[in-house]
Amino acid sequence: METFIADRVGRTFIVKLVQGDMLLESIERLIREEAIENAVVVSGIATFDRARLHMITTTGYPSAVHIEEKTDVPLEVTSVDGFICDGEPHIHCTIADKNAAYAGHVLKGCRILYLGELVIQELLGASIRRHENEKGSRHIYARD
Repeated sequence: METFIADRVGRTFIVKLVQGDMLLESIERLIREEAIENAVVVSGIATFDRARLHMITTTGYPSAVHIEEKTDVPLEVTSVDGFICDGEPHIHCTIADKNAAYAGHVLKGCRILYLGELVIQELLGASIRRHENEKGSRHIYARD
């Protein structure tokens, strides 16, 4: 285990998403426009009519993924969480239709059906970056 410390918090962003907004693309835009380096997605709820998530399907390296894609179906988003490191979002969510629930890593293409609400807390003072390790998995490292 390795621990990194953000010694203070910065701005708190309360994000309202409306019908047709794209979840990940909106978070990326916020990161660019507000020059967010490091942050945590504290809370997130939404409804989607399109979703794209990927889930791992192996326990070894290299990891394989399955992409779960839902189109033109009402989906309840029960949680959105994640971490922004060095300006790069790593976001997960749990969605459900009337038959099943799905969880995974958020990909571009998740579209808001009725509403989305996120709270993102900026973390200051953490000297971290994200890059691939020798096995091809992206991890957090101390900034050189």
